[in-house]
Amino acid sequence: MARKEFTYRGRTAEELQAMSADEFTLLLPSSERRKITRGYTLPEQNLLKKLAKRDKVKTHAREMIILPSMFGKTIMVHNGKAFIPVLVLPEMVGHRLGQLAMTRKPCKHSAAGVTSKPEMK
Repeated sequence: MARKEFTYRGRTAEELQAMSADEFTLLLPSSERRKITRGYTLPEQNLLKKLAKRDKVKTHAREMIILPSMFGKTIMVHNGKAFIPVLVLPEMVGHRLGQLAMTRKPCKHSAAGVTSKPEMK
């Protein structure tokens, strides 16, 4: 069975990468579109500059929106304690980096244990 080709709002990954930044922002939902049109913060600008040069970059900019220029690159996103590697795939376009690096561990309870008090005989 052939895998279905990825599209974002009717555009393939190659078409998204060929678009200009202004054309791409028109495809995004309103909150992401507003964030990009207001301009990038300094950490986000630094991230984009580093990604142009290298394929593996560390960042604290969890609020950065994933753009088509990031496809195939590994971004080490800080979760408050460590850097979590995130390989950017076309399916992630439009999401924020912080959504892909969890800050909390899932709660795992162990089996019911014996109480700390010794048994009364």
